[in-house]
Amino acid sequence: MAPVRPHIENLLGKASWGYDEADPDLIASCFADDARMSLRIGRDGQLIGPFEGRTAIRALHADSIAAQTDQRRHNLSNLWFEKEGEDEATAVSNLTLLSIEDGAIRVLSSGWYRDQLVHRDGTWLIADRYCYLDLPY
Repeated sequence: MAPVRPHIENLLGKASWGYDEADPDLIASCFADDARMSLRIGRDGQLIGPFEGRTAIRALHADSIAAQTDQRRHNLSNLWFEKEGEDEATAVSNLTLLSIEDGAIRVLSSGWYRDQLVHRDGTWLIADRYCYLDLPY
């Protein structure tokens, strides 16, 4: 079995770069056509989503990006695998979300992702993303 970790690290880094560069098309390219995404803010927060399909996930990010006045930086860390196979994997990573605005940088939120990933046609894609944030973004 070929190592999957570098490919998944690359995929998750690409999605984060898409957020930071305000590129919803790049973000969407990281998701499978039939992907799902949901998020929760705070332990008692309601589940937001799921957003079904690449088009809906792209729209979610495009709307979020359009509402921002700052520069965001998504920093992933502590990546580990709950499951790792040739065609499927489940990766968990911590998120630290930074905001840069008016010459100041601050931690906007922290949280984690649980990504279910699939290997289709030679490419790793996010099939299901659950995002938990400690604070609103």
